[in-house]
Amino acid sequence: MRRRGPGEAQDCRTVGELLDWATRRLSRARLHYGHGTDNAADDAAALVFHALSLAHGSAPASYRRAVSAREAAAAARLVEQRVEERVPSAYLTGVTWFAGHEIRVTPDVLVPRSAIAELCRRGFGPWVRAGRVRRVLDIGTGSGCIAIAAAHALPRAQVDATDISPGALALARANVRRHRLGRRVHVLRADVYAGLPARRYDIVVSNPPYVPAAEMRRLSREHRAEPRLGLAAAEGGLAVIARILAGARARLRPDGILVVECGNTAARVRRRWPHLPFTWLEFERGDGGVFLLHASELPE
Repeated sequence: MRRRGPGEAQDCRTVGELLDWATRRLSRARLHYGHGTDNAADDAAALVFHALSLAHGSAPASYRRAVSAREAAAAARLVEQRVEERVPSAYLTGVTWFAGHEIRVTPDVLVPRSAIAELCRRGFGPWVRAGRVRRVLDIGTGSGCIAIAAAHALPRAQVDATDISPGALALARANVRRHRLGRRVHVLRADVYAGLPARRYDIVVSNPPYVPAAEMRRLSREHRAEPRLGLAAAEGGLAVIARILAGARARLRPDGILVVECGNTAARVRRRWPHLPFTWLEFERGDGGVFLLHASELPE
C-alpha cells in the first residue's frame, strides 16, 4: 500500500532512505548553507533527526531504523518548509551546536557559527592560561553561545554576556539555565561597554555586527531571515568594531586579550587601523576573520 505524505518521502521505509530523499530534495532546491551546516546532506540530517526525535550520536546505526508513515510525513514537512521559506534549518529545529554544546536558537538571534568556537574549545590557549582566567566579557552575546562555551572551557571564570536585544537577552538567559551556569554566566543589557559594571576582564570577546549596508542587500534569503541588528553595521561595517577597540584597554587587565570576529571586513579593519599589531587567528574550520590584540597593544 502506498503511503500518504508530501512528495517521494511517502515511499521511504527507513531513516537512511528518508535521509537520501531529503538530501536529494535539498540539493535540487539550490539552497544557501553556512548556518551550522555547509551542505545538503548535513542539513537533511539535522531536519530528519529532529523530526524523528533521534539523537545524532545514534548514527549510523539508526539509518536502518524503520520509519512510520507519520514520521516520514513529519520529516517531509520540515524539509519542504526549509525549501519554501529559505530559512536556516536551525530556526526550524530550534537547536544547533556550538563548540560541542547544544544551544537553543530562535529568529531573535543569529545562528551560532563563529570560528571563535574553536578558540573556546582550547580555553583561549595559547593566549591565556585557562586556570588563571577570572573574568570574561562577551559583547553581543545573542544566544549566549560564546559565553556558555567560554564558561565550560574556563571553569574558574565569571562571564558577563551582554546584548541590547530583549529577545536575545531572554534566549541567552534560557540557554544559560539549560547549561546550569547561572552562578557563573551573567546576562546583562549593555551597549558595548555602556551599562556594564565598573570591572576589568582577562578576556573581552565579541562577534559583533559587521556587514556593510551594500552587502546587506546582497545577502541570501537565509541570511536575511536573521535579525538585522546582529548583522548590519554603519561605517562600512566597522562602527561597532570601532567602539569595541576604543574602549577595550580600559576594560582589560594588563595581561588581558581582546578577540573580535570581523569576517570579510578584515581588509577594511587593517586599512582603518594600520598602526595596530593585529594577530589574525587561524582555524581548522571556518574562514577566520578573527583578530586578537593584547591589552598593551590597544590604544589608551
